[in-house]
Amino acid sequence: MLLARLVDVSIRLRDTRARLEKVGRLAECLRALPPDEVATGASWLAGELPQGRVGVGWALVGSLPDGGAPSSPTLRVAEVDAALGEIAAIAGAGATAARARALGALFARATADERTFLRGLLLGELRQGAQEGLVVEAIARAAEVPPAAVRRAVMLAGDVGRVAAAALADGAAGLARFGLVLFRPVQPMLAETAPDAEAALAARGAAAAEYKLDGARVQVHRDGDDVRVYTRSLHEVTARVPEVVEAVRALPVRRIVLDGETLVQRPGGRPADFQTTMRRFGRRLDVDRLRAELPLAAAFFDCLHLDGEDLIDRPTAVRWDALAGTLPPALLVPRRVVGDPEALDAFAREALATGHEGVMVKALDVPYAAGRRGGGWSKLKPAHSLDLVVLAVEWGSGRRRGWLSNLHLGARDPGTGGFVMLGKTFKGMTDEMLRWQTERLLALEIGREGHVVHVRPELVVEVAFDGVQASPQYPGGVALRFARVKRYRPDKPAAEADPIDAVLALRARSG
Repeated sequence: MLLARLVDVSIRLRDTRARLEKVGRLAECLRALPPDEVATGASWLAGELPQGRVGVGWALVGSLPDGGAPSSPTLRVAEVDAALGEIAAIAGAGATAARARALGALFARATADERTFLRGLLLGELRQGAQEGLVVEAIARAAEVPPAAVRRAVMLAGDVGRVAAAALADGAAGLARFGLVLFRPVQPMLAETAPDAEAALAARGAAAAEYKLDGARVQVHRDGDDVRVYTRSLHEVTARVPEVVEAVRALPVRRIVLDGETLVQRPGGRPADFQTTMRRFGRRLDVDRLRAELPLAAAFFDCLHLDGEDLIDRPTAVRWDALAGTLPPALLVPRRVVGDPEALDAFAREALATGHEGVMVKALDVPYAAGRRGGGWSKLKPAHSLDLVVLAVEWGSGRRRGWLSNLHLGARDPGTGGFVMLGKTFKGMTDEMLRWQTERLLALEIGREGHVVHVRPELVVEVAFDGVQASPQYPGGVALRFARVKRYRPDKPAAEADPIDAVLALRARSG
């Protein structure tokens, strides 16, 4: 298929608001792709490169010329994919210059629209309103299989392209071949936000309540003595968390896959704040020194595999029984089955009193499923907070001169793939946080307007606030009241930031 046809679909998606229409366009495109291009095409339409990062950034992409683009398209999907694979493989002395030459040669053959599309892919900013969730639905429609089967396969494979190719080639039988594989981490199950205990228990009856730990999400795989640890974004961090490795290696099992949290504990057992825990996950670490200074503890809340049996399709209650029957109490997240809002509120007060940030509420009869679908898990915190994305930042003045201070905050817009600005804040920041965010945000800079530094929308920040109010000043028509920074979430991708719908729902409940 010509790349131009896929680019045209991307442009049409950007201009389409209706979800079903988006899914229909995507499904039509997937069916039209040759079998050997389905995996690549599905990945691109989800805004992903099959090669992952190919070693090019804003500086290199920004240096490519805009003029002189051919008017007639000639590039094909397969040859562009091959070219990007060759660029990704370039290494050694002179690699940057070699990548620039190869990418320049590719762009010289691309039309203006194709260049815009490729820039978005390379920089992880393909704004077309079609993230992985919509592509999953489109795969299901194109292959005439249940969406749940596609979601399960993507969760297990971690690769929407491979799943698309299998589904369109072999239908349900192709999807059934995807199973849990040790040392191939699965996408994590996520929680929706509940406004109160009554809402968290609605339609569930009895549910499992667990402490919501303010730590780093980890998935741990073990086969014999081989233990590996992955983050929520599926990156391996085994060497950085030896305490977790040792704890899981000591379990009386042969094979196991666990989902849980790890966090730094202060003397006396109280948890340290999230930013302190994240110091254990930096790029360049003196692990032995940090282990003595900031010891990690692990607590697990789910078991996805145990000694030859996959448990992801089993109910929550069954998975917990497997977990509790294998792990010592010290490695389990505190948990209680509750049946009414009063009992849940009492358990939440216990969690807060021990230094944790709230509770998770989990239906007892749901399987493990990636994402927030179905409301199987909810999180309940004592105050309003949202995970938002930094869109821009302003240079500070007075005591904050020389630091990037006032954050422009945005909620995710699932309809467009972009972000909706909700306001600004400079409150809640310590000097350490100001130093950190100045360095981090300058690395994400894409342009300036006076004292405002515009940044790539990648950095997630948890913001506390007192309410949501109407505001004609911002595109979404609402703004946060008394917003203040709680912490940064460098472990969380922008695609998992809270959506604008969650903000509007809070506004509706407050009248």
